[in-house]
Amino acid sequence: MKELQCGRFKLDLNRPLVMGILNVTPDSFSDGGHYHHIDAALAHAEKLLADGADIIDIGGESTRPGAAFVPAEEEISRVIPVIKALQSLNVPLSIDTRKSTVMRAALDVGVDLVNDISALEDEGALALVAKSHAAICLMHMQGDPHNMQATPAYLDVVAEVSAYLAARRDAALAVGISHHRLLLDPGFGFGKTLEHNVALFKALPDMQEQLATPLLIGVSRKSMLGQITGRGVGDRMPASIAAALMAAQAGSAVIRVHDVRETVDALKIWHALQ
Repeated sequence: MKELQCGRFKLDLNRPLVMGILNVTPDSFSDGGHYHHIDAALAHAEKLLADGADIIDIGGESTRPGAAFVPAEEEISRVIPVIKALQSLNVPLSIDTRKSTVMRAALDVGVDLVNDISALEDEGALALVAKSHAAICLMHMQGDPHNMQATPAYLDVVAEVSAYLAARRDAALAVGISHHRLLLDPGFGFGKTLEHNVALFKALPDMQEQLATPLLIGVSRKSMLGQITGRGVGDRMPASIAAALMAAQAGSAVIRVHDVRETVDALKIWHALQ
């Protein structure tokens, strides 16, 4: 049985897991400010869990294109009270951060997964996470959130993203992080044009086989779906569900979404009827 060692939990990867997004930021592209206060965040987390989320991903810094940098102290003040409040839900909790100081604070209060858009490249991040029992998601990003969509350029986007993820995976293994704790994320929309995103999506089965590490896919409500459908952020649920199903069909282990209930239902039908 394929498993992910995820802090307090061992998660079965023989079906796609759904990661529900909980942004505790005032400026996220999709739900900025909605869950900025602890009571609202807790209520939304309970809804995500009731809707069928397997993991709740808590973020205190928006990483949308053009987003401003948030100091670590401010990010910690946003996420730590929420993580503490959610511990009683008995669900795997993920911290979405690229800063080792925020990772340390989150690990100290029992977070189960570190979801890092910069693949543990921050100073000390690899060694810090290696000493924990948390799972890790290593993502590819070209540039930084404030400039990543300015001029994305690749000679071969699939080969370059795959090589980067393989290198970061190997760096994690080299410091003693078990393969059973690792997820890899191609980073849709993080320094990629629509053409780059489409090429990566079509290559997911090959990337899965080549990297031999479970993939986490996050395309929920993203601009690539808006570019294809012509829909605004608030009207991208059907497109997000379609992309989630295609990611599952391609063998992805974890699907990161805003619309948990709808995605869970769609995956149940896909699993039953495939």
